[in-house]
Amino acid sequence: MSTLAIRLVGGPTAELEYAGVRFLTDPALSPPGEYAGLTKVTGPAVDVTQAEPIDVVLLSHDQHSDNLDPGGREFLASVGQVATTVEGAQRLGGNATGLEPWAAVELSGRDGQTVTVTAVPAQHGPDGSDEAQGQVHGFLLSGPGLETVYVSGDNASLDVVRAISERAGEIGIAVLFAGAVQLARKFDGAYLTLSSDHAADATKILGVRAVVPVHFEGWTHFTQNADSLRAAFAGNGVSDRLVLLAPGERADL
Repeated sequence: MSTLAIRLVGGPTAELEYAGVRFLTDPALSPPGEYAGLTKVTGPAVDVTQAEPIDVVLLSHDQHSDNLDPGGREFLASVGQVATTVEGAQRLGGNATGLEPWAAVELSGRDGQTVTVTAVPAQHGPDGSDEAQGQVHGFLLSGPGLETVYVSGDNASLDVVRAISERAGEIGIAVLFAGAVQLARKFDGAYLTLSSDHAADATKILGVRAVVPVHFEGWTHFTQNADSLRAAFAGNGVSDRLVLLAPGERADL
């Protein structure tokens, strides 16, 4: 039996099904256009409003338009719960639950299993960038007898990945936000998310059996793409763990 069903919607947005709970990561659902200074070049490959209902949105942060654009913001009201940062929940209100790092909430899956959603740290840029970037989270999904799934959110730090791996224990699958985001006006062009090589490094650190990259296509500030990911995972000897989805494609892992 598979642990995780995942379908890439586009950009940072993916549908996840885990123990009967349907999740959506960082909903960027608007059509192509300019959003708060960022340029979106492709729309979502899946109309999530016409799919099965989403139980929980895993929102790494609300303050950047490539993680929550206007269409995604409108969509939040239709889901059961939004798990996000404390600052983000204060801004969003409504069904948003703010979690501190390592705080958790428990959910009941449709198959009767208990799913724990734990917020974990993320560093959206180089060392010292946290205050300027605002709060950002990743998430762990876990449950009795289930493999743990790590959703990184916008994290650029391998030290953060090491700390999560050491504290969380065995993790089976990782959904890594990649794309090597660069903005010339921020931190002298330092990467704000994992580069392809660092995504391969994170795979080794975590010891996972499968990695699904997201957040590498659809916006102009992503500087590395699917080809970069394939090359980096091959060069680091972990191609067998790479599950590279095209927008709209699904995998059962």
